[in-house]
Amino acid sequence: METIRRIVFAITVFLVASLVFSMWRRGQEGYGVLNFLRGEPPKEAGIVSTSAPKLDLEDVKILSAMNDEFSRLSAAVLPSVVSVTTKTVRRGQTAWHPLYGIVSGRAQIIPGLGSGAIISKEGHVVTNYHVIADVSEVIVTTNDNKQYPARVLGAHRERDIALIKIEGGGKDFEALSFANSDEARVGQLVFAVGNPFGLSGTVTQGIISARDRHLSDSQFNYLQTDTVINPGNSGGPLVNILGEIVGINVAIYRGDENVRAWQGVGLAVPANDVKKVVEAIGNQARGGQATIKRKGYLGLELNAEPVIMSSGLGGVGTPVVGAYITDLDPQSPAAASGLAIGDVVTAINGRKFKTPAELLDIILSLPPGTKILLTIVRDGQLAEVAAVIGERPDAQ
Repeated sequence: METIRRIVFAITVFLVASLVFSMWRRGQEGYGVLNFLRGEPPKEAGIVSTSAPKLDLEDVKILSAMNDEFSRLSAAVLPSVVSVTTKTVRRGQTAWHPLYGIVSGRAQIIPGLGSGAIISKEGHVVTNYHVIADVSEVIVTTNDNKQYPARVLGAHRERDIALIKIEGGGKDFEALSFANSDEARVGQLVFAVGNPFGLSGTVTQGIISARDRHLSDSQFNYLQTDTVINPGNSGGPLVNILGEIVGINVAIYRGDENVRAWQGVGLAVPANDVKKVVEAIGNQARGGQATIKRKGYLGLELNAEPVIMSSGLGGVGTPVVGAYITDLDPQSPAAASGLAIGDVVTAINGRKFKTPAELLDIILSLPPGTKILLTIVRDGQLAEVAAVIGERPDAQ
């Protein structure tokens, strides 16, 4: 009797164990007790995935077209964007040695990194002045990983633009053209191309977030963009959807001094200003004089949008283009001449202009001490104001 109870108990324990095992292995299809007793390992559960996308290309025609066009744009621009690496040799400190006298320490080589845009088939490259300032050696690496030595042709320190020339690379480089940056609009799609942190061939997409709404002859104008710009992007191009250079990336905003990465605000030198620097350097290289004389100063701040007046001030049916004065430095030549906020300037020495930016360019090009006569509209009446160009303070 005792033997039967033991047998029944053993069978019960076996059945309970089998039930528990079966529940535990419920997810293993086709695996049972016999497989277990035979020592067969359980089969892993298969992962069944669908091969069909959620949407068809017909459902996202516009996005599909944008996807293809962004890729074509990147492929067209990247061969014209280069990495600019530099070396600066800093002499070692000298010290007095009791046996050898005055000895010099080992020279220190400081590397630098930036980006650039090829603007001619001969290999002229635009970059930032601060990328090549006071360096001992400049090396340009193209998008196909070919390296070339480069020499500095000239630079404009205040505008932070430099022109360098690739040496020994032939005359068949793919180049980018300049857009008219005066036509750049807030919200316009742009792409920043460069080598952030040394990661060559990086393209980021965004918009022009803002442009200076008030122009000043004491400060420079910049384009603001939300494209991702990081250290190493300096000197790289900001391009539009046609692959034209709208600006040259120059700086990023750092709200927190401890954060060196992008925080959503990048600045670019407008293409029209870059062209002026390039033209001046080219003229100087041909034996001429640099034409950039951005020293004139009146102390004006103007609204970026021109004022169009058709009240007959310029003759019957002739519209008058003016620049509205939004602010002026109380210690400036403009204030000394009697100009006031609210005046609208329509001509300088009888010369008309199309935009307020063009008026500022004229002022900036005049040497200090130049006497000028401004035609203005004040309280609906034409008037003339004599002024003397002052020396422009250092731009910040």
